[in-house]
Amino acid sequence: MKRDPDKDPKIIGSAPGAADADVGSAAEVDAIMRKFDRESNTRVWEGVPRIIVNSLTVLFALFCIYVTLFANFMEQIRLSSFLGLVVLIGFLTYPAKKGKVRVNYMPWYDIVLMVLGAAAFLFYTFNAQTVVKLNMRITKDMFYIVTGAIGMLVLAELCRRSVGLPILCVAGVFMIYTLVTLWNKGGIPLVVYKLFYGDSGVLSTPINVCSKYIVVFIIFGAFLERTGISDFFISLANSLCGRFAGGPAKVAVVSSALCGMVSGSSVGNTVTTGSVTIPMMKKTGYRAEFAGAVEASASTGGQIMPPIMGAAAFLMAEYVGVPYSNIIVRAILPAVLYFLGIFIAVHLEAKKLGLKGIPKEMLPRMRQLIKDSYLLLPLIILIYLVCSNTKTMQFSAAIAILAAIAVGFINNLLRYLRAKKSGEQLKHGVVAATFGADGGFSAKSIFDSLEVGGRGVITVAVACGIAGVIAGCLTVTGLASKLINIIVGISGSSSLLALVLTMLCCIVLGMGVPTTANYCIMASTCAPILIKMGIPTIAAHFFVFYFGIVADITPPVALAAYAGSAIAKGNPMKTGITATRLAIAAFIIPFVFAYSPSILFVGDVVWYDVILIALTATIGMVGVAAGLSGYLVRPMNVVERVLTIAGGMCLIVPGTLTDVIGLALIALGVVLQLILGKKKTA
Repeated sequence: MKRDPDKDPKIIGSAPGAADADVGSAAEVDAIMRKFDRESNTRVWEGVPRIIVNSLTVLFALFCIYVTLFANFMEQIRLSSFLGLVVLIGFLTYPAKKGKVRVNYMPWYDIVLMVLGAAAFLFYTFNAQTVVKLNMRITKDMFYIVTGAIGMLVLAELCRRSVGLPILCVAGVFMIYTLVTLWNKGGIPLVVYKLFYGDSGVLSTPINVCSKYIVVFIIFGAFLERTGISDFFISLANSLCGRFAGGPAKVAVVSSALCGMVSGSSVGNTVTTGSVTIPMMKKTGYRAEFAGAVEASASTGGQIMPPIMGAAAFLMAEYVGVPYSNIIVRAILPAVLYFLGIFIAVHLEAKKLGLKGIPKEMLPRMRQLIKDSYLLLPLIILIYLVCSNTKTMQFSAAIAILAAIAVGFINNLLRYLRAKKSGEQLKHGVVAATFGADGGFSAKSIFDSLEVGGRGVITVAVACGIAGVIAGCLTVTGLASKLINIIVGISGSSSLLALVLTMLCCIVLGMGVPTTANYCIMASTCAPILIKMGIPTIAAHFFVFYFGIVADITPPVALAAYAGSAIAKGNPMKTGITATRLAIAAFIIPFVFAYSPSILFVGDVVWYDVILIALTATIGMVGVAAGLSGYLVRPMNVVERVLTIAGGMCLIVPGTLTDVIGLALIALGVVLQLILGKKKTA
């Protein structure tokens, strides 16, 4: 779902101030992406090899769309063939290590690994019925066992290249435990059978949901990018927030929330939108570390922003067993509170530094943006179809892809008509211009979208495959129930301690892992702990999802924050700490899920309860943000900061008693601010 710097060197359209901002060249942006985002560390193909590799990737994307919409293969055939092609395209895309890559070069050992890995999965494809018939007898056939072992090892190597080591370290620990546990019951053959050929390993729920739903949404995101929706989002954010104090930072918050929910990558969104917003923030007067932290925290928050939620919403619907529309409705209030916290912190920082907004004449006109709102049609159509249950999720995404293509051509036509109206000399007629003769969306854009979408599938699919291995290890060894019992035993009767321990597990397991795979791991390992403690299922899944996501901005492995610091040229650790402070809502709200699921509209919640929860939580976020930033109407002393933070925390937790206490504490803090402020003035 991310932009491809090779095909779109401009990165972010024509946001106000972009032209004179110190953004850096496309090569510099690409270098940052390659450093902090493994998905961007790809081989360099040029000329005929590029055409061949890109064409294979496009065919893979078309295969994914066909299979998810029309194929009725048995599940083992569908999933193994999907992973076989993932391995093939994956090794053509990702080199063995980061750094400079030779043009049009693929070493012999990569070719061997690619062939062996793809052959292992495709062998399963063509022998799926035999595997099902043989069942456990496969453990006696060493050819089957060696083939399965090769498939898993090659998949792990591809995961190292495209996703990174953190998820592999987790998988490796669980795999060693599984081997030790099952050594006397069947050893390596039994483990390979369970995790490769069985339905509780590589070919389990994560890869099933990935191949059935997520792939088509990733491809849809690639098409949506090429309609110009990211430029529209940034222009809209500029028009809404740019003129206010510290405008560029507020623009970064709003635009990253909108772009991030579609991108599916905290790091990718930080780099692409940040290449424009971060220099704008620095030019306004924000510190480098603060500018990088704002972009990183907002881009990370895009993963929790409905309706897309970085594609995790579809996974959550499958895991929890509720409709997709149910998930996005419950995600609205927590996401709004998260971004409200960042927005308030940005505003208070601007007031503290005395920063101004962007001059009105430099901002896009809302009248023009309203005319361009047709760019939202594919997204609106997708949400309507999915929420109305008129079509399946994958079929709805396919229709949305066709809508995105139509919108791209409509955009061309409107550009042509505007140019003609302004008296420009036009080379082509209306028909040729509509189909991209003058630039814009064209047949090549369709090819490029399929290619970028197909490449985007690789990392998600590989990560989901490894996540399936982790879940399989937990299942076949019974470790999941043991972990639950251990944490419950350590915490005793203290639910808070159990929640804190689960939070730490989520942050550690989520380090450097893409959004979808991140959630798969959390849903398999950590959510059952909370459910065992009596927390509602939906609240438990939201709890672990939030803490898995914030690993991207939580030091020491805060990849999104470090990417932001690289663009801002600031201190990486300070940027990570600042991003954690800005995203404090993400560390508070999940505990509210656990203690008061009414914030997720769980249980008997009526409309006035929702209004009260939203109002008190908003006041609470103001208190917390003010206390952490140390400024409200003037700089705050220690007592005022403690009062407002404590009051804000009380208000965020729904309940009459906590609301009364919270309001009293914040009111006391504000009164002290006003009284001491008047004394200083006098």
